[in-house]
Amino acid sequence: MNVLVTYHTRTGNTKMIADAVAEVLGTTPVAVGDNPSTETADFIAVGFWVDRGTANKEAADFIKTLRGKKVAFFATLGADPRSQHAMDSLKNAADLLDESNEVVGNFICQGKIDPKLIEAMAKFPQGHPHAMDDARRARHKAASTHPDEKDVADAKEAFRLIAEKVGLYS
Repeated sequence: MNVLVTYHTRTGNTKMIADAVAEVLGTTPVAVGDNPSTETADFIAVGFWVDRGTANKEAADFIKTLRGKKVAFFATLGADPRSQHAMDSLKNAADLLDESNEVVGNFICQGKIDPKLIEAMAKFPQGHPHAMDDARRARHKAASTHPDEKDVADAKEAFRLIAEKVGLYS
């Protein structure tokens, strides 16, 4: 089975998880910006950072090009990875796929938030849904330590199980 691991990263979070996923799958990750060929790949792991409840634009554009593949997603986001927002983001990314593809699994973990985004949020007026407040500051602080060693280990385990599911090790 031919495997491709591809990703888009903004702060390095998704690249860190891409490296872990690629290690488990026995390949080298390729940035979507490098226009990876999908022609011979049977199984594609696509990594993205969550932007507005789905895959970031560069990853989303890549996802939309896939046809007839087994696909697994991995993602990073500033919010709680167990939240409804996280689950919805994975579903929204899957919804970008052509129906000829098969989603075979996913993984999502928290990642530090781009300081430029935090700076922009600090300028929002009170009452804005993304305005800075104590709760948001606490979430940003918690996110700043991720992905951590446990996130990397969890990604490896998730993709080991996905690889078994698709028969990569047989």
